[in-house]
Amino acid sequence: MRSFKSLSEQEVLALAISLEEEDARIYEDFADGLKADYPATAQILNEMRGEEDGHRHRLIDLYRRKFGDHIPLIRRQDVKGFVTRRPIWLIRPLGLDAVRKQVELMELETKRFYETAIRQTTDAGIRQLLGDLAEEERKHAVIAEELESSRRSSGALAEEAATKNRLFVLQVVQPGLAGLMDGSVSTLAPLFAAAFATGKTWPTFLVGLAASLGAGISMGFAEALSDDGSLTGRGRPWTRGFVCGLMTALGGLGHTMPYLIPHYPTATTVAIVVVIVELLVISWVRHRFMDTPLTSAIFQVVVGGVLVFITGVLIGIS
Repeated sequence: MRSFKSLSEQEVLALAISLEEEDARIYEDFADGLKADYPATAQILNEMRGEEDGHRHRLIDLYRRKFGDHIPLIRRQDVKGFVTRRPIWLIRPLGLDAVRKQVELMELETKRFYETAIRQTTDAGIRQLLGDLAEEERKHAVIAEELESSRRSSGALAEEAATKNRLFVLQVVQPGLAGLMDGSVSTLAPLFAAAFATGKTWPTFLVGLAASLGAGISMGFAEALSDDGSLTGRGRPWTRGFVCGLMTALGGLGHTMPYLIPHYPTATTVAIVVVIVELLVISWVRHRFMDTPLTSAIFQVVVGGVLVFITGVLIGIS
């Protein structure tokens, strides 16, 4: 790996061409990954890609006049001092906040590169072009701010916020809610059947633990394998599966943990209170994120939970 100070003026120009080409391709990948859900931001990124292409053409023209047609391959990873970039542009779906943060870092790093390169060159033509490019990179932040203001005034910012909220519901809330409902409701029957059948806390806890973890694993795999997200926009399947499986297990463990209390009547009373709280929380989440009227959500969730609870009790006392 070379140090930046060891590069000749020819190699500095070659590195600048490589940086601008790479940045332009990254912006294009960002724009492609965001165009479906965030068209306004994708348009900004396409404009920035065009600017980077313009920088590259100016650098190549100067290089040809100074050094000929052959441009040596020098990349950022070949030179000490550059920040290692995580290839988030290869991840789908792209996160809007992660893209914006990455773009900000890219612009800052490129600006610093040009400012450092100016101090290392003595050729007047090269210094002039590098200085011009450094100034243009410095103005990118201002341009981005102006574009942000135009997006806000045109309503694009509000539209993107609504899209982001919709994706959060699709990719996190829905699988999490499905898991929480399944874990909280489906484990009631085996847990309380064991409780009323044995009258003991530890065997009841083991039954609840097994039911919760088993349901979590089952629901996680079922969610992950049900939809790859390519058409529905519901995100990465294994992320959804993890969220669904985790919430399923937590939903069952919530009313299982009270049976760590040695005193059986106290443990059962606490478990029933926890069940009531769980059902109310699920009802609120359905109302908040799924646009379900609160009374309807409470009726649907509570009635189902009560029926499963009664089923477990009747089996336990039979």
